[in-house]
Amino acid sequence: MIISASRRTDIPAFYGKWFLERLRAGFAYVRNPFRPRQVTRVELHPELVDCIVFWTKNPAPLLSDLDSITDLGYNFYFQFTLTPYDRTIEGNLPEKKVLVRTFQELAARIGPARVVWRYDPIILSEDLTIAKHVELFAQLAAELKDSCERCVISFLDFYAKTKRNTRGLGFLPIGPEDMEVLGRELAAVARSAQMEICTCSEAVDLSPWGVKPGKCIDDELVSRITGRSLSLKRDRNQRASCGCVESIDLGAYNTCLHQCRYCYANADHAAAKANWTRHDPAAPLLHGRTSPQDEIRVRRA
Repeated sequence: MIISASRRTDIPAFYGKWFLERLRAGFAYVRNPFRPRQVTRVELHPELVDCIVFWTKNPAPLLSDLDSITDLGYNFYFQFTLTPYDRTIEGNLPEKKVLVRTFQELAARIGPARVVWRYDPIILSEDLTIAKHVELFAQLAAELKDSCERCVISFLDFYAKTKRNTRGLGFLPIGPEDMEVLGRELAAVARSAQMEICTCSEAVDLSPWGVKPGKCIDDELVSRITGRSLSLKRDRNQRASCGCVESIDLGAYNTCLHQCRYCYANADHAAAKANWTRHDPAAPLLHGRTSPQDEIRVRRA
């Protein structure tokens, strides 16, 4: 099985010690976000876990534990989101130059094939024009040229909570023509930096410019990393345009402290802070505890 850590929160940035403790314990509890009384015990023994996929905007707090994770017998790769936005949009991230150095350090330690760059989500506004994105993307691509092999792009989705949390920032809708121009221009930059470029959960067809639909939970990449051939089904719990294969996510919504205004995983930052106070690095759940009313199921694959 593949462990996703996590689409719902930034485990490397905020919950790395908890995650390492869960690997050492050999299991974690995950509360079903849609059926709160249902808790799954996920068995995490190395012989059961083909690979861990880390999703992060700041893996620096986890870097000191990477050798321990490897020594325990786990394979992993990173989806590292690095955008050009300032703190009016991404409120609690380190400076971009620091994140670039972290990206380069991570790639130097584990290899560029295992660090996927996410330029995601692409946001348009009066200041963040298509031309500006091409300029900013080119600057980042030049700095990351030798530190990754693949770049993933996607465009901002205006979910109800996204509309609410970005009110007043002047974000503009992104139409198919905008996507096509961005796809063409960013693909040309990526090729010059010797990077593959693909989309994440986008219905728009950008293949004429060499932008393929991507798989963030990627069985082919896992096979390459592990040296073992895998045959996994597409994850039917994701959006129709998502190409990811099946995985088990260990995260929880409303627990990330980055304060990104466009975030789909946090209803609001106050809820995330409140749940952070309920985090115990030694507990099986990411935050809170189980109760006698909970139904606990065991999942081994």
